[in-house]
Amino acid sequence: MDRFDAMQAFARVVETGSFTKAAETLHMSKTSVTQLVQQLEARLRVRLLNRTTRKVNVTADGAAYYERVLRILADVDDAETSLSSASAAPRGRLRVDVPSPLARMVLVPALPAFHAQYPDIQIDMGVSDRMVDIIDESVDCVVRGGELTDQSLVARHVGDLQLGVYAAPSYLAQAGTPAHPRELEDTHHRVVGFLWARSGKTFPYAMHRDAESTTVQGRYVFSVDDGNAYLAAGLAGVGVLWLPDYMAKPHRASGELVPLFADWRLDPMPLYLAFAPNRHVSSKLRVFIDWVIGLMAQHAPIAG
Repeated sequence: MDRFDAMQAFARVVETGSFTKAAETLHMSKTSVTQLVQQLEARLRVRLLNRTTRKVNVTADGAAYYERVLRILADVDDAETSLSSASAAPRGRLRVDVPSPLARMVLVPALPAFHAQYPDIQIDMGVSDRMVDIIDESVDCVVRGGELTDQSLVARHVGDLQLGVYAAPSYLAQAGTPAHPRELEDTHHRVVGFLWARSGKTFPYAMHRDAESTTVQGRYVFSVDDGNAYLAAGLAGVGVLWLPDYMAKPHRASGELVPLFADWRLDPMPLYLAFAPNRHVSSKLRVFIDWVIGLMAQHAPIAG
């Protein structure tokens, strides 16, 4: 048994949920894939997969082994790429995790151009606003807004999110238009709460006008931990929003959101791309980082 082939077959069965589909993607027979996985289980003396006539499910041991296998396969791919002429044409699998609005509004729409330039890079994109353990979850890199608290990561400052305060016309018709940020603390006003992954809580926003500064928390009847749902709540008139310009721009242009406190400013939110310090920066990760930096220069340039 070739252990590398067996690990590759096992990983593909987990990802496709089928021996047949795994065999098709690997250009092998179903019998060969089945035998490789069986030999791997025999060598490890543990069941990796539960098989029925209808589907294939990974066991608890199999799930843990799968995460380790992913790292091994990625390291082998990186080693081969770095030592071959293929280094000029990056290839292989890249696992990333990014905030949901950034994925929907910036990264995913730009993917056709990326894949036209790098057709051999396979991107597995996790789309969430949760905290991701880069090491345990075998993620190559994450993109996150706000200051990074995990000092063990290598972080690249890729952009600055300019923030503004917005509300839907339906909300303003019901609650009135506040003239000063502190009015958002009044009982007849409400905000949409955003639960930050690091703390599971909302946090106040510092706002400045000339020599005047204030901090606004606001009252909420609804909070959420996902950026797309946060925006949807604001559009529905649930409350006032603090939004990056790239998220607000199309809805401001359409009249779905109205900017508030035009003479006030908020400090920009830094955007970071981070990866593990012991993670080899492969050619595929390097071109992805450069691609993200280029996109952020258009949508959220670093404040000069």
